[in-house]
Amino acid sequence: MLREAQLSICKAIEDIDGGAKFQEDAWVRDTGGGGMSRVLGNGNVWEKAGVNLSVVHGTMPQEALRAATERGVNRGQDAVPFSACGLSCVMHPRNPHCPTMHFNYRLFQTAGGNWWFGGGTDITPSYLVEEDIKHFHGVYKDVCDRHDPEYYPKFKKWADEYFLIKHRGERRGLGGIFFDDLNDRDPNEIFEFCKDAVNHVVAAYGPIIEKHKNDSFTEEEKRWQQLRRGRYAEFNLVYDRGTIFGLKTNGRTESILMSLPETARWEYDHHPEEGSPEAEFLDACMNPRDWV
Repeated sequence: MLREAQLSICKAIEDIDGGAKFQEDAWVRDTGGGGMSRVLGNGNVWEKAGVNLSVVHGTMPQEALRAATERGVNRGQDAVPFSACGLSCVMHPRNPHCPTMHFNYRLFQTAGGNWWFGGGTDITPSYLVEEDIKHFHGVYKDVCDRHDPEYYPKFKKWADEYFLIKHRGERRGLGGIFFDDLNDRDPNEIFEFCKDAVNHVVAAYGPIIEKHKNDSFTEEEKRWQQLRRGRYAEFNLVYDRGTIFGLKTNGRTESILMSLPETARWEYDHHPEEGSPEAEFLDACMNPRDWV
């Protein structure tokens, strides 16, 4: 299912970009398993976009297990046998009016019969366009509601909490859905939910990019995008579970750090001007809103 999603999403993104193509890179993990990384670079729309499939197995240390889950596993042994399958994606557009998008859907299994699903899809713009964010969240509310009406409010709140850059007191973006340790029902039901969610990535994200990919922008707007990318890098390197898990289990570094933008910016003690579009966006990152 994830391989099919990888191919179909890449095809849709290539069509929107209208120029660049994804390059596929098969790799083998020394301690078990491997994957297919597909990365697009130097596109008309995207500076960098990656959609990476991994199917790995082996043993992981307790610190890696803590990065992978919060509950429901046997922590009584030093090294835990595991297998994991996941599809992870980050897309960084050139235009500051086009948002970055991330998704990840995965299944973990550990010795002793423990298993759980995790994942979600979230959006990270540089500017707030309410109808775009309402569209994005609306698509995922519809997906969630088809499977459990409690999913969207729960997973939306979880995303707002998970994507918090604690040392900044702000989120890296405007959320979406996020869930982890999901094993409270028949695994086939959760699988169908994950399938529905990953197959609606393009419906949620594509129209927003098509709408804004040819927008004009100023150097100041590009500078703000670079500052927000700095926040993105901070979150991924300090807090992101996938990054931490991958690095602690000797994962493929190029695939793990594919999520980072090609360029970013840090300025000392930067604050947007009060009442500006940048300040409005920052307020939405600091104070999560209900979009649908």
